[in-house]
Amino acid sequence: MTHSRTLTRTIARGLRAAVRLVVRPASAHCDTEDGPVVKAGRRALISGDVNHALAWVRAADEDEVRAAFTAVVAGLGPERVGADRRFLETLVRLHRAGEGAGFDGIKPSGTPQPPAVTAADRALETGSLVPLHGLVEADRWPGVVERFAAASALQHHDTGDLPAARAAVAAYVDYVHYAAGHGSDAAGGHRPHAHLGALPTQRAS
Repeated sequence: MTHSRTLTRTIARGLRAAVRLVVRPASAHCDTEDGPVVKAGRRALISGDVNHALAWVRAADEDEVRAAFTAVVAGLGPERVGADRRFLETLVRLHRAGEGAGFDGIKPSGTPQPPAVTAADRALETGSLVPLHGLVEADRWPGVVERFAAASALQHHDTGDLPAARAAVAAYVDYVHYAAGHGSDAAGGHRPHAHLGALPTQRAS
């Protein structure tokens, strides 16, 4: 009986781990140091333009992000370092809230990502879907092509145009979610909220 209970617990742990692996690709790299949301936040800090970060959160969350950004600008020395971190954590937390996901901290640099997510980013960087070949089921390929075209077309925009920036992020998110095996081609199917993934190329306004 003891052996049976132990085996049952072991199987249950394995199933929970499998579920985490299956679910994580949809939002895998939005909460990592290497991810696009943190990169957008750092770009905002370096440039002094908070719009780089605001593109990744809902309009309703702008004030909280702006307040965290203002605290960074006002900080000096060690206080500035702490404010930097709080700003990035606020940005990622609100971004994930917009995705309907929880936040348990920013994952370290080098956190492994699903191959399809990495390949989807690489495809946008190179302008070619070749990196995704062999990683997407044949019946989903037309949907990837469609979403890749949309994400590619929208990734260049002025930082001052937040609606355009959010549209670019939304297209990217939809593309990466779908490439990772999530989403639907059906009318009214899953269209993720306007935030998750790779950093759109932005032109200074």
